[in-house]
Amino acid sequence: QVQLVESGGGSVHSGGSLKLSCVGSGFTFGVYTMNWYRQGPGKERELVASIDWYSMWLNYGDSVKGRFTISRDNAKATLYLQMNDLKPEDTARYFCNTKIKETEYWGQGTQVTVSS
Repeated sequence: QVQLVESGGGSVHSGGSLKLSCVGSGFTFGVYTMNWYRQGPGKERELVASIDWYSMWLNYGDSVKGRFTISRDNAKATLYLQMNDLKPEDTARYFCNTKIKETEYWGQGTQVTVSS
């Protein structure tokens, strides 16, 4: 059974930092592209960042480029998102995601709240 469990969210002031983690289980974590998505209040879910299995291809949403860094540790089956210079518009629930054989899998999400 595929499981993705996020952690690391919290409340910070503008300019602060947080590091999110997502632990995967029930599948071969190290061979799949992994993604972070977020959904803010009243907004659609948006792609934040993606990383391929070998960490050679990284992709970021325009709104987070230069501030967020995605990484992974395949030995620990863990995906990370380092978020720096956080802004109130980064307030959202952040989700870990992967796609295995055309099926999307999601974690339960972790809440990030940034106050001005």
